[in-house]
Amino acid sequence: MHWYVDVLKKYATFSGRAGRPEFWMFTLISSVISIALAVIDALLGTGIIIETVYDLAVFLPSLAVSVRRLHDTDRSGWWMLIGLIPIVGLIVLIVFWATAGKPQHNAYGPNPQAVPAH
Repeated sequence: MHWYVDVLKKYATFSGRAGRPEFWMFTLISSVISIALAVIDALLGTGIIIETVYDLAVFLPSLAVSVRRLHDTDRSGWWMLIGLIPIVGLIVLIVFWATAGKPQHNAYGPNPQAVPAH
């Protein structure tokens, strides 16, 4: 759960790097919460109000951790725009996000796996 909270603490921090565990665990936990809220919305008959509020609340942290994950692979955050290309763009982003980060210091900072946890 600390992966999720750590990303929320860096709410709109687009600088630095994010390792694969930080990115994927945040994505997993956020998706599970979103699905649970969709089920609650359906049970309460509120449409998609609760889920939409949650999705809007985690939009910036999701974008920020995605950019930091690209930084870890030594790519600019501007690569996020490739996601605007239907299907192919998302596939390219998933490949980039799944790629191992550069083990050495890069233009975006030190290796997040080598930095001691706070």
